[in-house]
Amino acid sequence: MEITFTKEAIERLQDKEINHQSLLKIKYETEGCGCVVSGVPTLWIVDQQEEDEVEFATNLCTVLLEKTKMVFFDEKLTIDYVQSANCYSLKSPNQIINPRMMLIEKREIADESKD
Repeated sequence: MEITFTKEAIERLQDKEINHQSLLKIKYETEGCGCVVSGVPTLWIVDQQEEDEVEFATNLCTVLLEKTKMVFFDEKLTIDYVQSANCYSLKSPNQIINPRMMLIEKREIADESKD
């Protein structure tokens, strides 16, 4: 699988301090969707890779995908930023998978006040 970020998406993610050392996950959300085939991809900022995830090198950072959910995605994916909607889009050469993909912070923020 090949995942590419557009220039606009890279600029926006770098504003959020995402860089080559960061981990992003394309999470296939199924909660409230009725069944697993009706999921909605979202973009998560995470701290670490889970056991059932595959990592992909991209032109920005490592992107993770759950092995069992890879069947729902095309071989080539592009993540773009949609300024008019203030969100991201996930697309392939064949389809728009999610035109309004959310970016969700899932990293644990260290409490520096405990030092």
